[in-house]
Amino acid sequence: MMPSHYVPYLLADYYHWLEIAGVVVAVVILLSSLDDLFVDAWFWIRKAYRRFIMRRYPPLTSQALRAVPEQPLAIMVPAWLEYDVIALMLESMVNTLEYKNYMIFVGTYQNDDRTRNEVERMRRRYRQLIRVEVPHDGPTCKADCLNWIIQAIFQQNERQSAPFAGVILHDSEDLLHPLELKYYNYLLPRVDFIQLPVASIERHWYELVAGTYMDEFAEWHTKDLVVRESMSRMVPSAGVGTCFSRRAMEYLASQTNNQPFNTDTLTEDYDIGARLSRMGMKQIFGRFPVERTSRRKSWFGLGPQKEVTQMLPLDIREYFPNTFKTAYRQKARWTLGIGLQGWTQVGWKGSLATKYLLFRDRKGLVTSFIAIAGYFLLLNFLAFWFADRMGWWQTYFPSEFSPRGWVGTLIVLNGIALLLRTLQRAIFVNRLYGWEHALLSAPRMVIGNFINAMAAARAWKLFIAHLITGKRLAWDKTMHDFPSADQLVQQRQSLGELLMSWKVIDEAQLAIALNRQQQVGLKLGEILLQHDYLDESTLEEAISYQRYVEEVSRPAPLMPEPSQ
Repeated sequence: MMPSHYVPYLLADYYHWLEIAGVVVAVVILLSSLDDLFVDAWFWIRKAYRRFIMRRYPPLTSQALRAVPEQPLAIMVPAWLEYDVIALMLESMVNTLEYKNYMIFVGTYQNDDRTRNEVERMRRRYRQLIRVEVPHDGPTCKADCLNWIIQAIFQQNERQSAPFAGVILHDSEDLLHPLELKYYNYLLPRVDFIQLPVASIERHWYELVAGTYMDEFAEWHTKDLVVRESMSRMVPSAGVGTCFSRRAMEYLASQTNNQPFNTDTLTEDYDIGARLSRMGMKQIFGRFPVERTSRRKSWFGLGPQKEVTQMLPLDIREYFPNTFKTAYRQKARWTLGIGLQGWTQVGWKGSLATKYLLFRDRKGLVTSFIAIAGYFLLLNFLAFWFADRMGWWQTYFPSEFSPRGWVGTLIVLNGIALLLRTLQRAIFVNRLYGWEHALLSAPRMVIGNFINAMAAARAWKLFIAHLITGKRLAWDKTMHDFPSADQLVQQRQSLGELLMSWKVIDEAQLAIALNRQQQVGLKLGEILLQHDYLDESTLEEAISYQRYVEEVSRPAPLMPEPSQ
């Protein structure tokens, strides 16, 4: 057993190594902070330049979007174990979009019967929906599913007079905006790759893990992607809200044996954006302001509910995970695909700006652990400081790092950088979600750092195991949430409008039926059946759906006033 008089010297030695580790971590944090501050400065200088110096053009309006004739568009939705959300997502999509000239292609696996059955149920309702069967068991990877969907789209192009002008990528938890396809239609075929911002659906203040996604996407898709586009002209796909022109997709297919999506990576969306950039395809990060109305309870849910109307970018909203495990597993897939697989497959090709942005994409492989090391060191220094103040520990070795020298300056600079980083995050969160979430974004940064560290650790583990064993990396499924029907804003449509949105009848058939209704006085559904425009089961489902929408849209009864 060690004599007790050695313990103070061991602690002093431990403290000495803590000082060295602290300086190393502080230097790395400062370098990473300077990188972030450079991006911040680029964004704000660019914003000021465009506001006060750059020639201004008339803003694009929704009327201009609606005035452009509709081109055929195809929507891709890869689905593996999405049986709990896919029907609601498709229902919401069809009811939301203003666009009419589109088809939906949903890819399912032969060993995922529950998802297949849900998609088949929706296919019987929506004539513009096609289910694409992946002819082998899942899960494989998302890119594999997308490649089979693309083949179905190419085959459909041969059957119709006008091929699809664009192909849009979505996931089964996405909430679309009514003007999304109108915006793509306006830009096609002049632009080959269009990425819209992605944002989290607003969560309750106490949903801290889900709140980290709100914060990060609010900043990434308002600032970082803007800087990336302006700096390198390369825009990575976010995996949702991405539109590819027919030219881009056909060229990719011709170069890859009809497999435009890379099956050797788990982040095929990031990969395809980089490849299109190297091919010289025109890419944009779309920012079109639209009016958004949201309802939220003020004062962290304790105050009255208020309705807020803002002009925000046209974006894609979705639920993100709200448990620590599901969050770090999802981010591990992103880190593995973008950081590690991207490094091995893409390398450091491109211009100086592209190389710099690749460095930013990959630095989290190291800095995620540095943040946790910083927390560990801080707790240790606080413990030693407390022990010193209480008189429990007073044995020190001479320090090589005086707080009055450059180390003190380093600590001050890191403190300033942290305040600026926190302020930046709060500004962007406040714009989308209000001041309450802006305040919460600071403590949620700590939670986010732990999630990112666990994600990086899992990514390294999976990648090293893949290198040693050669085992193929598969689709690491993240279970998704989707707003229930009564959470979505519903508006009751007439029977004719509803059947047209389902592509069961067209405008000419509806006009004939309405004219006949005026002559004979029968119900519209009966006339449609008489003309064989639809079958009885579809009519019953449409009427049942109308009743359901009317029920969930009905306001709750008012409580009686208390007696005086």
